[in-house]
Amino acid sequence: MYSYKNKNLHCENINLIELSKKVGSPFYCYSSKILESKYSELTDAFIEEDLLVCFSLKANSNQSIIKTFSSLGSGADVVSIGELKRALKAKIPPNKIVFSGVGKNTDEIIFAIKNKILMINVESISELKKISMQAANLNMIAPISLRVNPDIKAGGNEKISTGKKQDKFGISIKEAIDVYELASNLDNIEIKGIDVHIGSQINDLEPFEKTFDSIVETIIKLKDKNIDIDIIDIGGGIGINYTDEKALNIKDYAAVVSKKLGSLNKKIIIEPGRFLTAESGILVTKVIYIKENESKKFIIVDAAMNDFIRPSLYGSLHNALPIIKDDKESPIESYDVVGPICETGDFFIKDFTTSQLLEGDLLAITNVGAYGSVLSSNYNSRPSIAEIIIKDDSYSVIKKRQDIEEMIDQDSLADWQEN
Repeated sequence: MYSYKNKNLHCENINLIELSKKVGSPFYCYSSKILESKYSELTDAFIEEDLLVCFSLKANSNQSIIKTFSSLGSGADVVSIGELKRALKAKIPPNKIVFSGVGKNTDEIIFAIKNKILMINVESISELKKISMQAANLNMIAPISLRVNPDIKAGGNEKISTGKKQDKFGISIKEAIDVYELASNLDNIEIKGIDVHIGSQINDLEPFEKTFDSIVETIIKLKDKNIDIDIIDIGGGIGINYTDEKALNIKDYAAVVSKKLGSLNKKIIIEPGRFLTAESGILVTKVIYIKENESKKFIIVDAAMNDFIRPSLYGSLHNALPIIKDDKESPIESYDVVGPICETGDFFIKDFTTSQLLEGDLLAITNVGAYGSVLSSNYNSRPSIAEIIIKDDSYSVIKKRQDIEEMIDQDSLADWQEN
């Protein structure tokens, strides 16, 4: 929880000014209370359903974040062997893990089967046949669902819309029955469910309603073919309020799920990522320079697009808060908040309005707990920044700031080059 106390921004009971003196700038900061409250908000809304929450690790794969949700009873939605190993290391039971993604390689498939995860969400006929072959080689049964593509547009950005027929994801819902029949005749395959995920940052119920109608129709057709399933994986995509959006009401969403799917009496899997983590995180960054040219004023901060790329990559909108609140009636001015990387695309907020800031002041860019650190890089040879989690009046460094020499030492000279 973030609030001002004596004009200083606090995360729960930690003064962020004092914390910055200890850990340096920039850094990611997460509130445990927000993570826990968002999980409770979700499960409370689905109280009438047989629900399994599978936290989508792609949103934030820090081990401490995963462990927070694991301790609350969450499963995991993973999209790589790396994420699967992270989930297992955080003590998420294998029978609460689903494996998604269009490009699972042989090693990933074998590892998933050997670890007896709940199910693999299959996205193509080729993948289905490969899973069957590898399961036969292991003399094991591979539990699967088919990810169907309902050809429904949704999501806050074209880059995160995943349910249209031109998208790379899933099997066309028009072909799904035939592929299920194929799966039912393959050795070492157990059909567990059906899976769908139409996009991310969705704040409108209509795309979900249309998708669930398509799922029900498919399940009825499958039953006519004597193919019964136990699980409906409805994916994620629940949007949040980044700036002035009207966020999806989670109770309204749960009511739609219950109305459309409840009578089928199936286990429901939901794969939230952004909904659980985004609001928990801020990016604390220091003002290096205030700059003005003929047409713009700039706040140049020590964080950059390599640390947080969402505004550059998606054109996403974020707010910022001063770490020290100014109660004086200072004139409001407009700035672009930008980083030091040598690209015009290195920005966080356009036309940010605030009272007069000074060089050395700290800002908190808000709602960065999802798709923040996980999308970071070492571009411009900038070391990765620290991540901190706070619980009440305690904090812990859950990812240390990378040392520059450590970063450089990841490279090696070729055998023929002199050291």
